[in-house]
Amino acid sequence: MTTMRTWVAGARPRTLSAGLVPVAVGTAVAVGEGSATAWWRAAVALVVAMALQVGVNFANDYSDGVRGTDDSTRIGPRRLVGSGLVEARRVKWAAFGALGTAAAAGAVLAATVGWELLVVGVLCLAAGWAYTGGPRPYGYRGLGEVFVFVFFGLVATAGTTYVLLERLDWLAVLCGVPVGLWAVSLLMTNNLRDIDGDAASGKRTLAVRLGDRRTRLAYMAVMEGSYAATLVASITGRAAAAAVVGAPFAVGAVRRVLRGASGFDLIPVLGLTARVQLVSGLAMAAGIAVT
Repeated sequence: MTTMRTWVAGARPRTLSAGLVPVAVGTAVAVGEGSATAWWRAAVALVVAMALQVGVNFANDYSDGVRGTDDSTRIGPRRLVGSGLVEARRVKWAAFGALGTAAAAGAVLAATVGWELLVVGVLCLAAGWAYTGGPRPYGYRGLGEVFVFVFFGLVATAGTTYVLLERLDWLAVLCGVPVGLWAVSLLMTNNLRDIDGDAASGKRTLAVRLGDRRTRLAYMAVMEGSYAATLVASITGRAAAAAVVGAPFAVGAVRRVLRGASGFDLIPVLGLTARVQLVSGLAMAAGIAVT
């Protein structure tokens, strides 16, 4: 009988900061505007982001598992389907359940703010499933980082602010850049760790396409670019550069990557990268909210 602990592990809790941070930053932008904030909308937006992240994780587990991309020899946490821990159909329905939760919460916001949010919601759900699912998954063609940057960076951050202010705020779009880059760095760490297995199974991630050395340099560039973007956002007078408090974690992660950490040695790097996203993201949100 599958335990709750197994399902929690399958949801990949280390990745959930990718749902939390853009909502926190988007909410901070709205608060900084001095407008009255409907906090229940922020809470529902958080439900959407977190449920979407969990849904994508389960969908990825299911699709990779049935394709044979994940198996018992993979490095890192075991996948539910690939390791045989859970039947594929159950993981698929878990993905549908999480994505359905995101859709239901999004519908509440659409009914309150505007039905144009339905279009964004449909695009998010479709992109989440097509990442590794469907006949031509774009995650297998090196486009996963594009999806993560757009939907867990720009869309999630600016979308949260839109839900609260009922208008597009360009500062939120600008702040979505570092948020998206932190999410990209998390995916790049995963793909660098799995580069050999993905190449052998025909999964042409960006890391496989770039190769080991260039992926490491790209990881460094993404980290550097994220903090540069916060400095640009600070030109508006809002203290987005407060994100620098997470820089020590970034320095530690980049050093390990550039020194050639691979396989199991990249698992601690994944933890550091998640801390970069969480600490820098929340610090940036705090800085924006109070200035």
